[in-house]
Amino acid sequence: MTKRISVALAIGITTSLALAATSCSADTKSRDGEHKAPGVATGTVIGGTPERGGTLTVLSNQDFDHLDPARNWVMPTMDFGTRLLYRTLTTFQAAPGTAGGTIVPDLATDLGRSSEYGRVWTFTLKPGLTYEDGTPIRAQDVKYNVERSFSPDLTGGPDYARQYLADTDGYTGPLTGKELDSIRTPDDRTIVFHLKRPVAEFSYTVTLPTFSPVPKARETGVRYDLRPFSSGPYKIESYKRGKEMVLVRNARWSPGTDQVRKAYPDRIVVTMGLQGGQIDDRLIASSGADASAVEWANLSAASVAKVLPNRSVRERLSAEPTGCTDMLYLNTARGPFTDPTVREAMQYAVDRSAQVTADGGPALNDIATHYLPPLLTGGFVAPVYNVPPSGDPARAKELLAKAGKPSLDATLTVATGDKTRAEALQASLSKAGVKVRIDVVDPSVFYDTVGDTAHAPDMTLSGWCPDYPSGSTFLPFVFDGRTIKAKGNQGNFSQFRDSAVEQRMDQIAAMSNANQTKVAWIGLDATIMHKSPAVPLLWQRKPLLVGTNVAGAFGHSAWTGQFDFAVIGLKDPAKSQG
Repeated sequence: MTKRISVALAIGITTSLALAATSCSADTKSRDGEHKAPGVATGTVIGGTPERGGTLTVLSNQDFDHLDPARNWVMPTMDFGTRLLYRTLTTFQAAPGTAGGTIVPDLATDLGRSSEYGRVWTFTLKPGLTYEDGTPIRAQDVKYNVERSFSPDLTGGPDYARQYLADTDGYTGPLTGKELDSIRTPDDRTIVFHLKRPVAEFSYTVTLPTFSPVPKARETGVRYDLRPFSSGPYKIESYKRGKEMVLVRNARWSPGTDQVRKAYPDRIVVTMGLQGGQIDDRLIASSGADASAVEWANLSAASVAKVLPNRSVRERLSAEPTGCTDMLYLNTARGPFTDPTVREAMQYAVDRSAQVTADGGPALNDIATHYLPPLLTGGFVAPVYNVPPSGDPARAKELLAKAGKPSLDATLTVATGDKTRAEALQASLSKAGVKVRIDVVDPSVFYDTVGDTAHAPDMTLSGWCPDYPSGSTFLPFVFDGRTIKAKGNQGNFSQFRDSAVEQRMDQIAAMSNANQTKVAWIGLDATIMHKSPAVPLLWQRKPLLVGTNVAGAFGHSAWTGQFDFAVIGLKDPAKSQG
């Protein structure tokens, strides 16, 4: 969730990206406190340039959350969808390191043309664009998908259209036959967005799956998740939920209109439902079909010790910074965490060093001291709470006693892969008198589970990543009470509502100077930290292994360190199987 714009904003973004690059330098510790994984190359391509052909296998412990582009807002599924199955108006360059933060035209001929001081944005589609059946991609199809994102049944997707487009109050999508007047399509290749306020970053906004095309004739409602109609280089041949997805080439995709996607493999097979440690061991061994495989989810913490000391295996490890902040969300809507003093106690009760250990160690994690990641702050922000890495249970107990709750019970919901981290939280919080009951759910339904606000747990372990380098893509989505939904709630898992915070967000959004807004977001970060709706835990890297026959692999900055599926492939396609 990553990524032009007025000159001032472009300079601010470039500066942020440059600062992020510092944390990937050869130094063992950068100025923002980030430790580099010893011996792990960053900002480089693993395996050289791929050859065309063969089968790339993706080994995964989970199914996809959502592939419907109106609902796809979880990394790294956004990477998979927008690089392989559908195209957006603009997209990110396929390049390692900071170069990946540059956006380029995708379906559109350029990065968009703004007018009326940034309130109106016009995009023109390239000629010759077609779907998998050869029918033309039209501007009306992009408009239709944006409108679909308002449908109450199609939950989980990005909220930018709702936040930015004019005259959307009460709109519930096109399935009722109604259209948005704030999106105009004067012809098949022109789409015009009318916004409620100036948005200088809108060229970045339209990199999101919301701004990909869906033809109305292919609408299947919630079932569209199972078979998005392809405008990208691949189409779905088969999909068995929780077991396997097979992608094959979309013969109607035109490489001449696409400067980003290379589509090296003939087939991409996603094998699901595997255990994380099992995946790691298969890729370490890299035999048979596994030599042409990559892993979807992070290398497990237990496998780090197997990889880092072994140079031949370590050279096949990508460990790029995610640019995200991992947090313990506290449900402020009900239960013990309605009390701000209790929430403040949690800042002291958590042992963050134990979280580092449980998540693979200091080579792959840094302790987070505030909500905004270093990418958005430059790494010079002082912590609000002076808490030792191991926590301060005594201080936590004092605050709980002050709140009249010397002991309390709380529920914590986590995805399967975070069970070890949840147990570490359980152990550290017990020292402060907080008894935690852990509920573990499958990753494919995790966000639907914690996004049901009426039944949300007391605590949730998750995180947030900026969709591009601006605080506007972080704090409003995590802590603006106006974004909370009854179902499919995303980002604000704390259900935090604070009118003063929301008013300040609106003031910052109206600022036109990039440096001014950056400072203002950092200041608001500190304000929210004092109210403690969540406990920042980690700034992570994304460790991913590839097989020995994989080429063109690198963690992309836009996709939180996930492999860029636009350009990954095989060294020798003849050696692949499947």
